[in-house]
Amino acid sequence: MEKHCCTHDNKSAHHTDEFKADLVNRLSRIEGQVRGIQNMIQGDIYCDDILTQISAARNALSSVSKILFEAHMRSCIVEQVQAGKSEVIDELLETIRRMMK
Repeated sequence: MEKHCCTHDNKSAHHTDEFKADLVNRLSRIEGQVRGIQNMIQGDIYCDDILTQISAARNALSSVSKILFEAHMRSCIVEQVQAGKSEVIDELLETIRRMMK
């Protein structure tokens, strides 16, 4: 399994360049979608069309979140639990709570 993630002591992640590039590419597309939504609003585009684009941007951002969360679980969390740092479970539960709002 490819290592993606974190060292918890200084709260930094150590993702592969390929993994980061994928996430940055996805976020750049989302940024473009948001700019497009702004242009639609300024251009008095039909509300339903704008709402559809907002939904697409929200779904794309959710996808990025799921990818990053999976990487976090598979590497950061596993590594810390294996190192005996069980307090990471409380942090994980809080992250899940925030994601479910």
